[in-house]
Amino acid sequence: MTDRRSLASGDVLAHRYELQDLVNERHGSTTWRAHDKTLNRNVGIEMISSADPRAQHFLEAARESTSVTDPRFLRVLDLIEDEQQHHLVVREWARAFPLDQLLAQSPLPNRRAATVVAEVAEAMAHAHENGVYHRRLTPHQVLLKQSGAVRVVGLGVATALAPVGRQDTLSDLQAYEQLDVQALGRLLYASVTGRWPGGDVDGLAAAPVEHGRLLRPRQVRAGVSRDIDSIADRILGTPPRHHATPLRKAADIARILRLSGEDDDIHDDQPSLAGISSPDLLRLDPVIVPGGPPPGLEPPRRRPKAYEPAPPTTFERSKQRARHAAKGDRGLVLLGVVGALVILSLIGFLVFRTDNHSADPIDASSPVRVLPVQRATDFDPQGEDGRENREQARLAVDGVATTGWQTSTYLGLPTLGGVKDGVGLVLDLGGLREVDSLRLRLAGEPTSLVVYAASDDVTRTPRSRRDLEPVATVDGVGTDASIALRSGIVTRYVVVWLTSLPEVETGVFRGEIRDVVVRGRS
Repeated sequence: MTDRRSLASGDVLAHRYELQDLVNERHGSTTWRAHDKTLNRNVGIEMISSADPRAQHFLEAARESTSVTDPRFLRVLDLIEDEQQHHLVVREWARAFPLDQLLAQSPLPNRRAATVVAEVAEAMAHAHENGVYHRRLTPHQVLLKQSGAVRVVGLGVATALAPVGRQDTLSDLQAYEQLDVQALGRLLYASVTGRWPGGDVDGLAAAPVEHGRLLRPRQVRAGVSRDIDSIADRILGTPPRHHATPLRKAADIARILRLSGEDDDIHDDQPSLAGISSPDLLRLDPVIVPGGPPPGLEPPRRRPKAYEPAPPTTFERSKQRARHAAKGDRGLVLLGVVGALVILSLIGFLVFRTDNHSADPIDASSPVRVLPVQRATDFDPQGEDGRENREQARLAVDGVATTGWQTSTYLGLPTLGGVKDGVGLVLDLGGLREVDSLRLRLAGEPTSLVVYAASDDVTRTPRSRRDLEPVATVDGVGTDASIALRSGIVTRYVVVWLTSLPEVETGVFRGEIRDVVVRGRS
């Protein structure tokens, strides 16, 4: 095992996979995030020492898992035998949040919980059809991408690390299937309550019990729908209450979860628990809105005090006033005024386009000088709301080196926690300029970044990278960086895009641009 531990970040395996971050170590195997230098993408590598008696079985189990083609499982991309005294299984890498991190902040809303667990159940049903079982399904094995897509990791790992020489019987396989089915019920229970039935798992507290029987989700947290409450009991109940039919197949669980409703009626029909002194009960706890933008998750919201129609919005009130003003002859007058305004706006737009493209031509013979930045704004196309400390953006161009624009705080990885490709600032030069170089004053080190330039026909502040062209890439710079750009770049908008941030505390990363100077010709 000492040879396995000698591997470190930066080592290259099989002449293409560069190890970057150690994800976990358990049961004699290790998992790394690595970079595939051949295809320029991130991958996950599970490895075990070649001297381990289970090493060959480790590869065989991974090979068997490829029979499951459901896209919700991370695919096996490569199998490598005896590379630096290790057997390797190379899998896809998903930039996503583990479900246990979300549940540590707040339970999921009913509809979202049903959708997530239904996705996992459908994936497990496909695996069971191919005779492959997970056996270790917990919230940490379920990933939610920024788009809301669900991915499941760890398929076949428990089988791969089983003792050598064990032959599974038919009863063993049936027990493995029921183990996965029970795990689906626990996932559903934990998704709506934030508690794990049967004990502390992945940092979640154990679900409360009464007289040795698990309390139903609606007894643990108010607002859980009756549909989900009933489905969880039909999976985990021994036996289910009210003589309900047990759910013992992953496919059945997926189908019934897809049909479950939101159940807006939150009237409490459960027996009162006021006489029970268990400190674990959460019935009166409020639903906590999670901090930050978790992927594909609507933040839980408190119920309105009464089911009464919302007051009219400002837009609706304005529309009513406009309708009133348009009655009779006043409507003709109003129509004439609106028509005149439209014509004037069109003329102004055409004049602006003419001025923007033909006026103030760039003098190629003029010397390179500091170009004034008319405005700076944040650039966060992959964020939940498209904003990142927007109110601080102006501090990066105010000429004061002690203040600046900061990114949000990211955990775990310098590459923005693995949740985004980058974030940055848009610099508006006020018109087309020939840009020669940039000088950046940053806080902390190292910082990696890319400089983009908008095409010369872009006249509005970019909100995505679709119309941007990379003109410089710099890795691992310090607090003072001078960046020369290739010649002939004519643009109005320059984007400084941070891709790797300095560490401000252990495992905590944040970038800061304190000052930007753009040089070029106008």
